[in-house]
Amino acid sequence: MTALLPALFGAMTAAGVVGMALALRPVPARAAAPRPTPAFSGRLAGRLAAMTPRARRVLLGSTAIGLLTAALTGWLVAVVLVPAAAVGLPLLLSPPPTAERINRVEAMEEWTRSLAGVLGGGVGLEQALTATLRSTPEPIRAEVTALVARLRARWDTDDALRAFADDLNDATGDLVAANLLLAARRRNRSLAAVLHGVAESVADDVAARRRIESGRAKPRGTARLVTLITASVLAVLALTGTYIEPYGTPVGQVTLAVLLAAYVAGLLWLRRMAQGTPLPRFLGATAWEGAR
Repeated sequence: MTALLPALFGAMTAAGVVGMALALRPVPARAAAPRPTPAFSGRLAGRLAAMTPRARRVLLGSTAIGLLTAALTGWLVAVVLVPAAAVGLPLLLSPPPTAERINRVEAMEEWTRSLAGVLGGGVGLEQALTATLRSTPEPIRAEVTALVARLRARWDTDDALRAFADDLNDATGDLVAANLLLAARRRNRSLAAVLHGVAESVADDVAARRRIESGRAKPRGTARLVTLITASVLAVLALTGTYIEPYGTPVGQVTLAVLLAAYVAGLLWLRRMAQGTPLPRFLGATAWEGAR
C-alpha cells in the first residue's frame, strides 16, 4: 500500500498536465447563452462522445497497453502515461488551426472581388449579394448562404449584414461587412471601387499571415523532431540496459511522472507561444462586450 500511493500520485500528476493541455486549447469566442455547468462525469462523457472513432480506438488500445505494461512490469504509472502520451502528444505537436483561418480570410478576399465585379455592372447591393452565392468559395459558403437567406426572408439589410459579420466572426469579415453597411445606408455608387480596395488590403493580410505561419512552423517542427529522438533513445535504453531501473521504485515513478509532466508543460508553452492572438473585432455583440 505504501508503494502504491506514490505511483498513484505520479499518475495523477501526469493526467493533470494532459488535462490542462486539453482544457487550454483555443476556442473561437462566440456569444452564447449561459448554460448550467455540467458535472465532471457529464463533461467527461461529452468529450468521449465528441471524439472521432479513430481517437476512441487509439484511447482504448493505449489503455490496454498501459494496463498490460503495468501488469508485466509493476509500473502502475503506465496505466495513465501510455494513454496520455498516445492521445496528448499528437494534440500538442500538431499545428494549430491557423491554416483554416487563413483559408477563410483568403475566401473573403475572393468573394469581395467577385462582389465588386457584380456591383460594377450597376446591380443593386441586395441583388449583387444574391448573385455571388454560386461563386462563393467553400470556406465561407455557409455564411454567405445564410446572408442571402436572410435577405430573401425580408430581413432589414443592416441587420442581415451585422448577422453576417457575426457568422464570419473575424476582424477581416467586420471590415468587409462595415463597408457593405455604409453602402446599404448611403447607396453609394462607388462601392465597387471601395470593395476592390478592401480586397487588395485583405490580400496583403493573407500574405502577411502566411509568412507569419511559415515562421511559426519551424519551432513546431523542431519540437516534433526532439520529441521523436528523445522517445527513440529512451525506448532503446529501456530495452538494452539498466538505465530505467531506478524508475521502477515508487519514488522513481513519481520522479518520472514529474519529469514527463515538465516536458509536456514545455510543449504546451511552446504551442501557446506559436498560437498567436486573433485581431479584435469591431462589429457585433462580441466587440461590444470586449469594449466594456
